Amino acid sequence: MLKLHPDRALPAEPAVRAAAREILDATRDLPLVCMHGHVEAALLADDEPFGDPASLFVTPDHYLTRMLVSQGVPIGALGIPGGDGPVESDPRAIWRRFCENWRLFRGTPTRFWLEYELVEVLGVSVLPSAETADALYDEIAARLAEPAFRPRALFERFRIEVLATTDPAQSTLDDHRRIREGAWPGVVIPTFRPDSLLRLDAPGRAAEIAELAELTGEDTGSYDGYLRALRQRRRAFVAAGALATDHGHLTAATHRLSDTEAARIYAAAQAGGNSGGAPGDAEAFAGHMLHVMAEMSCEDGLVMQLHPGVLRDHDSAVRAVHGPDRGFDIPVGTEFTRALRPLLESYGRDPRLRLIVYTVDETTYSRELAPLAGVYPALRLGAPWWYLDSPDGLRRYRELVTETAGFYNTTGFVDDTRAFMSIPARHDLARRADAAHLARLVAEHRLSPGEAVETAVDLAYNLPRQSYAMLPPR
Repeated sequence: MLKLHPDRALPAEPAVRAAAREILDATRDLPLVCMHGHVEAALLADDEPFGDPASLFVTPDHYLTRMLVSQGVPIGALGIPGGDGPVESDPRAIWRRFCENWRLFRGTPTRFWLEYELVEVLGVSVLPSAETADALYDEIAARLAEPAFRPRALFERFRIEVLATTDPAQSTLDDHRRIREGAWPGVVIPTFRPDSLLRLDAPGRAAEIAELAELTGEDTGSYDGYLRALRQRRRAFVAAGALATDHGHLTAATHRLSDTEAARIYAAAQAGGNSGGAPGDAEAFAGHMLHVMAEMSCEDGLVMQLHPGVLRDHDSAVRAVHGPDRGFDIPVGTEFTRALRPLLESYGRDPRLRLIVYTVDETTYSRELAPLAGVYPALRLGAPWWYLDSPDGLRRYRELVTETAGFYNTTGFVDDTRAFMSIPARHDLARRADAAHLARLVAEHRLSPGEAVETAVDLAYNLPRQSYAMLPPR
């Protein structure tokens, strides 16, 4: 039988666990502020019933599929199209494959999230296995057909106060418009993601630059016209309610080129060089454009988010055959101290800029990021991201950054997910991890119980609102 323990992820020591329970109780019913995620606005604009259990839980979840693939399950067997091999089209067969491999997720955050979704969201109590797969499939499918399990109903049930999507710079934002103009009161806002336009060597960049020109009416053949087009799109995002930008570069480099040099590299790329001409030009231009994006954030007020350090699509053959986001994105070591210095020297003490930096390189937490956030007013530390939003990853984050940066140079939790039903599960885990850390500080007489509760509320609710320039804390 599948059942959630009320003390899951809380400390094992009885006295500390009791304190953690009290701290968690103070945050349990707070609204969810979801300022960094990848749920599509169309999901809430259309408000159609979710599909079958396999298309909801298995096929689109790269956390889940990468584990199965690592154990030899063919990608096509999970319903992922592409390649010469067979692609499973029977959702029940895909679901069976997942259930018979349930043991593979022991000890992982994926297991924690899935259990929450099954029990707390869908109200089922059957443990996934080869023997229970069909019965579990039928029970979930019946739930998904009910009006109470449509996206908007769940949005309200999850107590989501605001949900930020992540959208390409050239998005028309039509789905966001449909939500705003409808009668439903849910708050869903876009986030400006221009990565493919800032990387001169990005696949398909030429077509996207042409799309940007058509959308804005600017001549993107020139560097100046390209900058005007980006500014215009940022204004469109602000008009649609956006509060932030999002940048997923390989490195954190932010060096500023002269306008003449930037224009030269851009012109070379437009002429067909793709990489921008000389070796290193594409990387130099990307770092330059991060500096430019900070300048634009000072102009329009959009919070700037930067999460470098992931080598995307490590297996190029998988990307070519099955497309991106198939679980083959691998972290790399990332340097921040020198890389961010040009940007921070220009804008790190500018009250108009808020820069939130994420990392998947834990070695930088105490050595680089916490000291930087502990002195530059513009810089804040983003939550543990991707491979680190796990029980122990969240714990290590607090242990490594708090003594240097404090709690109030961090920005609260972000769920960073495409899996809509997992949003409350992820926030629940983060609140439990913070309660556990704060309870230890209380037990060691480093915080009073009242301070711990106040801090927990700030981490769960007030800091995300403040960090993204929303309304003042309640």
